[in-house]
This record gives sequence, C-alpha cells and structure tokens, in this order.
Amino acid sequence: MTYCVGLMLRAGFVMLSDTRTNAGLDNIATYRKMFVFEDAGERVISILTAGSLSVTQTTIARITDAIAHPEASDTNSIMLAPTMLAVAEIVGATLADVSTQVADKLQRMKQSASASMIVAGQRRGGDMRMFLIYPEGNFIEATEDTPFLQIGEHKYGKPILDRVVKPETSLEDAQKAALLSMDSTLRSNLSVGMPLDLMVVKRDTCRVDLRRRIDAGDTQFARMSEGWSTILREGFGQIQL
Repeated sequence: MTYCVGLMLRAGFVMLSDTRTNAGLDNIATYRKMFVFEDAGERVISILTAGSLSVTQTTIARITDAIAHPEASDTNSIMLAPTMLAVAEIVGATLADVSTQVADKLQRMKQSASASMIVAGQRRGGDMRMFLIYPEGNFIEATEDTPFLQIGEHKYGKPILDRVVKPETSLEDAQKAALLSMDSTLRSNLSVGMPLDLMVVKRDTCRVDLRRRIDAGDTQFARMSEGWSTILREGFGQIQL
C-alpha cells in the first residue's frame, strides 16, 4: 500500500509520498511514487501514484514517452498542454487506458488492479492547480474549501490536515503538517514505509524550490515525530472529563 498527500496553498504546493510497495508480508520493496516533470521557469508538474505498481509504472512510462515523442503535441504531452486542466485530462486518459488493458488481462486470472494519482503543477502565466485522478480517468480538484488531496492509506493522516491546513497556511507549516500526517500513518499502518519524498513549489516560480529524500535515520524527521508525540501525550494529560 502507500500514502501520498498534496497540499494546494496560496503560497504554493507541497507534495509528499512514501516509497513502500508490498505484495504480502514477505515481499516488500521500495519504489519511487513521486515523479517530477520540469522546464524550470516555464512549467513544473508533479505526479504522485498509489495502487497497482504495474498500472502506475506503465502510466508514467507512457506519459514520459509522449513527452519525448517526435510528434508530441498539446493534446498528448503534459509538457505542451495549454493548461493544468488539459494536463489532468491527459494523465486521466492515459491512466484509464492502462487500467482497462491491465484489468482485461487480470480478469482472466480472477485478479484485479487499480491505481490513482495526484497531479499538481503550474505553467508560466497559468494558474497553479491540483487534481486527484481516479482509475477511470475522471478527477476532482483541490479547492479553497478542501486544500489538500490524499491517495492510498489516507485515514490515519487526515485528522491533522483537517484541523491545521487552510489556503493561507505557509509552505513551512504545510511541510510540517504533511510530515506529521505521514508520521501518523507510518505509526498506524505497516504497509506504508520510508524513505519519504518531499517536494515544494512556490507559486509562480514554475520550478522545484525544494526536493528532499527522508530516510529512516533522518534526525530532523525523528525529532519532529518525537516532539509531536510528546505534545499529544501532554495535551491528553491536561484534558479533563
């Protein structure tokens, strides 16, 4: 399983993913689930993936191939699409096509596979937007009322986001909220695991401003995790019945 979260704020957006993939307790591996496509200053797009590894890898491979294809156009390349809405439509169509092909093959073996994605980005002169793409290719968009999107094992990390994240939240606080959301998920679900991939994009820069790989021994993350646990324990002790 996996956990990925994207936060869309007035100051920019933050993306975070784990890297654990498992097909049973004795078959655990690490695979990147954050993919970044960047023409610095012109366009930046980040895609987070969750679900069937065969579906997500094939979808990302097709998206990458379409960018490099000699006949790439604004209808099939996310790096040429005129808007972020068009980017979401290209990703959605590709994911739906791959999902259908894989489903047809697996149906004969009485198995199933599906995947979902979070797509966020901005092109120069355009709006910064974030979408959650469903396996069928349809999607929803992050809004002022719901400024974050999640895929995978989202239930453990959602409460802190509901309480803390607002459109006016700073990028620094958004990173903290996303990491603590991930920390809650790591503690509650063994199918989500480190390393973590973190990315930050400031509004209108159209480039990656921060990209960080957080390993299991990362002292900054460990300190933040323990600090959060301490605050929760102290707060719990102060609550009166």
